Amino acid sequence: MPVTVEHRAHAGGTIAAVTHDRQSRLNALDSASVAELTRVFEELGTDEKLRAVVLTGAGAKAFVGGADLNELRALEEDSARRFISGLHRLFRAMRTLPVPVIARVNGYCLGAGMEMAAAADIRIASSNAVFGMPEVQVGLPSVIEAALLPRLVGWGRSSWLVMTGQVIDASTADRWGFLEQLAGDQAELDAAVGETADTIASAGPLAVRAQKRLVNDWERLSIEDGVRVGIEALARSYRTDEPRRMMQRFFDRRRSG
Repeated sequence: MPVTVEHRAHAGGTIAAVTHDRQSRLNALDSASVAELTRVFEELGTDEKLRAVVLTGAGAKAFVGGADLNELRALEEDSARRFISGLHRLFRAMRTLPVPVIARVNGYCLGAGMEMAAAADIRIASSNAVFGMPEVQVGLPSVIEAALLPRLVGWGRSSWLVMTGQVIDASTADRWGFLEQLAGDQAELDAAVGETADTIASAGPLAVRAQKRLVNDWERLSIEDGVRVGIEALARSYRTDEPRRMMQRFFDRRRSG
């Protein structure tokens, strides 16, 4: 199977590791792998015990090297629309997943791969990662979740990426704000990703899910409306005992420490 899912138990829930494996094609995305990844994320969205998802590409050479050029070369207008719409459905499934998605990025992260990383909530990369949006170099515009790039790196840098098709190294991606954390080798990458996933999983599960919904709301709402929905979200938190339990745990740790 090109996609594997492994679950790790944590704090009464699980952390899922989703790995896309087409190493012979630098983990490039074709229709079959896009459909399988979409199915996986939509299925994970129904798991009430899920705390976080780590998404990565198999091997050390690539996270996702882009969309599969062999398939792109054979497309026509209608089939191109179907392919790119299917890819957007995958990224939307990631963005609407109730829990955070952490992109574990190593090696090439190009085109659809950089869009996949942008669709994640948190991006952590190794020092060997390479980022770029090379579509114009093969006669295509960068579309769908490339629209997230200006919010992450700014308009000028986004324009440079999609209009030149040039690549940047991991330290530049980190400096530009595309990454939340830059690790060294693979061992350091795994440690950084694991620590972040564990930290999320240790937080209030309902609070984290509410927070992800709010972050998505903040992207489309005015500041005033974002504040309003946040007030309602915090008030609704008290419909359960999660805030009281989590705060009591905090006070118990202080007393014991």
